Amino acid sequence: MSGSVQTGWASSAGPAAPAPAGSRRRWLLAATVAWVLLLAGLTWMSVRDDPPTVREQRSLDQAGPVVDRAVGELALAAGAAGLLELGPARVASGCRVTPFDDGARLRREVGVLVATGDERAVLAGIAERLPASWRAGVGPGVDGPELRADAGEFVAVEGRPTADGRVRLIVDTGCRPVGTGYRSTPATTVGPEAEALSAALRALDRPADAAPELVTAPCPGGGFARTTRSANGLDPGASTAALAPLAGNAPLLDQPPVYAYRTGAVTVLAEIGPDATRLAATVGCPD
Repeated sequence: MSGSVQTGWASSAGPAAPAPAGSRRRWLLAATVAWVLLLAGLTWMSVRDDPPTVREQRSLDQAGPVVDRAVGELALAAGAAGLLELGPARVASGCRVTPFDDGARLRREVGVLVATGDERAVLAGIAERLPASWRAGVGPGVDGPELRADAGEFVAVEGRPTADGRVRLIVDTGCRPVGTGYRSTPATTVGPEAEALSAALRALDRPADAAPELVTAPCPGGGFARTTRSANGLDPGASTAALAPLAGNAPLLDQPPVYAYRTGAVTVLAEIGPDATRLAATVGCPD
C-alpha cells in the first residue's frame, strides 16, 4: 500500500484545447465594436443633455455673438485715435471637428495704427484696457511682440505687428460645428464714416458708392463701431497724393502702400494693391 495521497482528480477527457485563433479575433472585434457604440451613445447623450464644456460642443452660431462683442472690445481698447478699420467676418469651412464631423471657423480682424518701435507699447496698452476676465498679456512672438487673450467661450484673441505701420488683432473661434451659421447684427444708422468715404472717393475722382460695404461691431457701452468700404474697384496704382488735402497734409500713416488720415471722428485708410486701391472709413467706440 502506497503512502502517497492523491490530491487532485484528472479529467478523463484530458487538458482543454485552446480556442481557435479565428474565434478569438471575432470575439475581440465584437467587443471593440460594442465599446465604440457605447462611447458614441454616451457622447450623444452628453451633447444633448449637458451644458457645453469644450469648444467642439459650441456651434458657430453660438460663438458668433462672442466674436462680434470681442471686436467691439478691441475697438474700444484701441482708442478712437488708434483704430484703423474693422475687418469683415470670414468663415472658412472644411475643417474637422472630430474624425466624423465637418466644421468651420470664424475669424475677424481689427487694424490698429502703430509707429515703428512702439509695437509692444501699443499692444500692452490694448491688453491693459481689455476686460480682466480675458487675462490678456503681451509676450515675445516669432516676429516680435504678441498679444494673447481669451474672450470666453473658447474664442481666442491674438495681436501682432505687421510690416506697414499697423497692428493686426485677430479674433478666432477655431474649428467647431456650424449649427445655423454665423449671422452678424448690422448697425441700422449711417454715421459720419459714409460722408468721409464719399469725400475720399471724390478726391480720387471716383463716383460715390450707392451701397458701400458696411462692417460693424457692438460697442461695450452701446452703439456700434463701423467701417464702410468702397464696393467699387478703384483703379490700380491710384495716387494717394489726392488725399493729402483731406488729411491737412498731416496723415496718420504715409507708408506706401498704406495711407491713413483723420477727419473729425473718422479714420480713412487707403491701401494700394497691384490690382486695385482699397478705401475704408472707420468710426470707433466712444470712450
